[in-house]
Amino acid sequence: MRYASLDILRTLAIFVMVLVHFGENLAGDTIPLAGFGAPLFALLNGVGYRLWLRGQQRRGTSKEQISKVSIRRGLFVIGVGFAFNLFVWLPEGTYNWDVLTLIGVALILLNVMRRLPLSISLLVAGIAVVMSPLLGAMADYEAYWVNGFYDPDLILSDVLIGFLVTGYFPFFPWISFPLVGFVAGDYLFGDTADAERPGRRTAGVGAALLAASLLALAARPYLPDLITHYVLLGWWMYPATIVYVGGALGGALVLLGILHERVDLAPNAARHAKALGVASLFSRYSFTIYIVHHIVHVWPLWIYAIAMGHEDPTYYWMKAMPLATALALAPVFMVVCYMALRAIPPGRRIGVESWMRWLCD
Repeated sequence: MRYASLDILRTLAIFVMVLVHFGENLAGDTIPLAGFGAPLFALLNGVGYRLWLRGQQRRGTSKEQISKVSIRRGLFVIGVGFAFNLFVWLPEGTYNWDVLTLIGVALILLNVMRRLPLSISLLVAGIAVVMSPLLGAMADYEAYWVNGFYDPDLILSDVLIGFLVTGYFPFFPWISFPLVGFVAGDYLFGDTADAERPGRRTAGVGAALLAASLLALAARPYLPDLITHYVLLGWWMYPATIVYVGGALGGALVLLGILHERVDLAPNAARHAKALGVASLFSRYSFTIYIVHHIVHVWPLWIYAIAMGHEDPTYYWMKAMPLATALALAPVFMVVCYMALRAIPPGRRIGVESWMRWLCD
């Protein structure tokens, strides 16, 4: 069963990422929406895995087969993540640890966590968040970043440290998003969800997390230096601080809970079938769109730089055009995507999602 709330949120996440990436990579400017698309995308990965797991269990799929498919899917996404880094961000970006490698690792971990009480998933998520500032300090996080960008040495130790702590989307603390999504998915859509309106409680928990993060941010100037330098590091995505993670998780849960109440449980949702159909289309191909939108706006920069005789293919990166032009191209891309996806014959599936099912299921 498809839930319109999840389709809407996936569409929102992918649109935010497209908008942010066009602005950053073409114009070199960061817009206020930056930092929200990836957390929402990662959290929905956990929710989606819980729904997929419930479907497999209802079909009578054995535990061994569920594990095999989960691990194969995880490895597939990790492989696509490395290929994406290699061919989009060029060989020096292979070990950037993009959101795709995070999601692949999360699928493998969730296969383990599904056998344990949900409280363990929350505990692991909390530990990942709380430990991340300490681990970042131990790894000397800033030493891996040059002018605001991740720039490790291609040696085994740096690769492992990047995966765990210092990459763009390292295990600590980013694994907390799919883990919380897995728990939220069980609470909202699992067999135990009943008439107590779990969406309201989910939104309430999210609002509390968001409020606590904002209060902590406001209190930073009055706290001891030890706390502000090693625990509450402000609202930063790189590194993903406790305040940022709490706020991003809170905001995502608020949206998830409200939309579940207002859309999934709404008796008159059918009258918005056309709009929900658009969201469903983008949601089904969100994985593919994420990859394609990078190719569409980044590859032309590399190709043009080489054609103009520059030795550095990244010569025009972040300075190709004004911000207004870059942001205007983002919705154009989404419209073109919609037209192309809508032209796919009924019953036929293409893209990375289809390859994953063919190879892994």
